[in-house]
Amino acid sequence: MNTADLLVQCLENEGVQYVFGLPGEENLHVLEALKNSSIKFITTRHEQGAAFMADVYGRLTGKAGVCLSTLGPGATNLMTGVADANLDGAPLVAITGQVGTDRMHIESHQYLDLVAMFAPVTKWNKQIVRPSITPEVVRKGFKVAQTEKPGAVHIDLPENIAAMPVEGQPLQKYNIEKTYASFASIRAAAAAISQAVNPLILVGNGAIRAQASDAVTQFATQMNIPVANTFMGKGVIPYTHPLALWSVGLQQRDFITCAFDNADLVIAIGYDLIEFSPKKWNSSGKIPIVHIAASPAEIDSSYVPRTEVVGDISDSLNEILKLADRQGKHNPFAINLRSNIRADYEQYANDDGFPIKPQKLIYDLRQVMGPEDIVISDVGAHKMWIARHYHCHSPNTCLISNGFAAMGIAIPGALAAKLVYPNRKVVAATGDGGFMMNCQELETALRVGTPFVTLIFNDGGYGLIEWKQENHFGKGRSSFVHFGNPDFVKFAESMGLKGYRVESATDLVPILKEALAQDVPAVIDCPVDYRENSRFSQKADELNCQV
Repeated sequence: MNTADLLVQCLENEGVQYVFGLPGEENLHVLEALKNSSIKFITTRHEQGAAFMADVYGRLTGKAGVCLSTLGPGATNLMTGVADANLDGAPLVAITGQVGTDRMHIESHQYLDLVAMFAPVTKWNKQIVRPSITPEVVRKGFKVAQTEKPGAVHIDLPENIAAMPVEGQPLQKYNIEKTYASFASIRAAAAAISQAVNPLILVGNGAIRAQASDAVTQFATQMNIPVANTFMGKGVIPYTHPLALWSVGLQQRDFITCAFDNADLVIAIGYDLIEFSPKKWNSSGKIPIVHIAASPAEIDSSYVPRTEVVGDISDSLNEILKLADRQGKHNPFAINLRSNIRADYEQYANDDGFPIKPQKLIYDLRQVMGPEDIVISDVGAHKMWIARHYHCHSPNTCLISNGFAAMGIAIPGALAAKLVYPNRKVVAATGDGGFMMNCQELETALRVGTPFVTLIFNDGGYGLIEWKQENHFGKGRSSFVHFGNPDFVKFAESMGLKGYRVESATDLVPILKEALAQDVPAVIDCPVDYRENSRFSQKADELNCQV
């Protein structure tokens, strides 16, 4: 047995099902060991795609996704996906090949100090410097990656160490016991919630990671407190719930802004500041906050909690319920606000404009997708519209990267989602800009047998940047954001996929249904009318919250 064999045994011990990556000279021994293991190696077309696959696999399962590259340019290609997982709180383990230890002290072909390079974008990283430490490095790597707050870990394996003989075995795994909040913090939170007149719950991705959806829904219902979710907190409370105020996180004022303007207490549950800066909803720092999470609050001048309830989220909410008293209290302003939000959403149901308005496009997508089906959003103008208009019945059915917010995640992410949930419909929603960044992974999806639909919001440019330029400099004042595109239908067909083009507003629903029924990946080219961006900005400027 060599070090690479022992490494793979350790991965098997951690329950790893897939390793996403590319072969290279410096990871030959690892690939040979994987070939003889229970782990399926998925050869991707780019290391960034491999890292995004591991990222989304980790986010959906709570178990670290694993990606593998060779040294040098292969390792640098992993960086974006690794950073995305780290800032989004997704458990991931990245393994890189490396030159032998005998040539690290000199200028050497393709050599970079990968431990130094990955340190800023990981929770922990280490080079395996002798064969015998492999079980300790791997066990610590997975423990760190998966422990709250989850994130990315990097393991560097020099090629000569990988080939060395070794004796050893994986370390035993053990369950980490839950931690529970103090009684003092529970009592303080219950008192603040009981006294508040217009409290508002802000729920984030931490509640999804903690599997606290049922507890949050029960808490909101019994306390009669409205709920707003971050982009990454979608589905914690069903969007059909009468207290659900849907998503907050746009960089402009919106209906939901009024709820924060009217709040005399924000109960932040599983909320991470990286998801939506508190300076956007509490710039003066005057709104009192109760922080309920598995980890202490980050320091921010606009986020200074009155009390921090740190421990298992479901247990904390259940204990607060026993002490808090809101008998007869309700928030009519929030109920009226929900009616306005719902009316705004429904007004696009029968819109027949073409190119299709993003609101209509997303409305139709929601009608076609089932409660457990999954949408993976790429980053761009469409992400903002998906965040605002695509609503969820349950957690992890609409994934939006809003920590690192990296373009190119949708297609590789959809492949990973289909591996985790092969019986669910999966849609990669992407702009034409994001599509061209990782479209090569559609070949991987075909080869691996993961049929999902890629829905392209086609506007021939970087629509989100144009939106921001016009907001900043004035309407019509944008620059360097337009480009040409290939024929996306022919592009799909050239790969052996199904290709569709939407040519009227009435086309979209039947095309979506047909595409989702295919046994190969499908691509839908849908022109989008992003004039709605500036119209929304104008409405946001004119928004007047009537309390």
